[in-house]
Amino acid sequence: MIVEVAYALPDKQSLISIEIKNGSTLKEAIEASGILETFEQIDLAKDRVGIFAKFASLDTILRDKDRVEIYRPLIADPKKARKDRAAEGKAMQSDKKNQSKVK
Repeated sequence: MIVEVAYALPDKQSLISIEIKNGSTLKEAIEASGILETFEQIDLAKDRVGIFAKFASLDTILRDKDRVEIYRPLIADPKKARKDRAAEGKAMQSDKKNQSKVK
């Protein structure tokens, strides 16, 4: 069966199509792709993996035409970033109200 293994950095992406035997696991596909040698920063003990944007474990059995994805750690917590942006927006609105009262 044919599967793809994907990994992306901000400036470089890799999508490798490989042929593996039926019953192969996600981990076996990653190892067979050779991507671990190309991107030495990948650490399967820490980095999350998935199939078509859904998290999966390394022992997940793959199906034909699956796309295995290796995810990089997040630099910023999306929930915290959203909360910070909302706080900035409230502060700007408050400043506008205060400026209009002064006039």
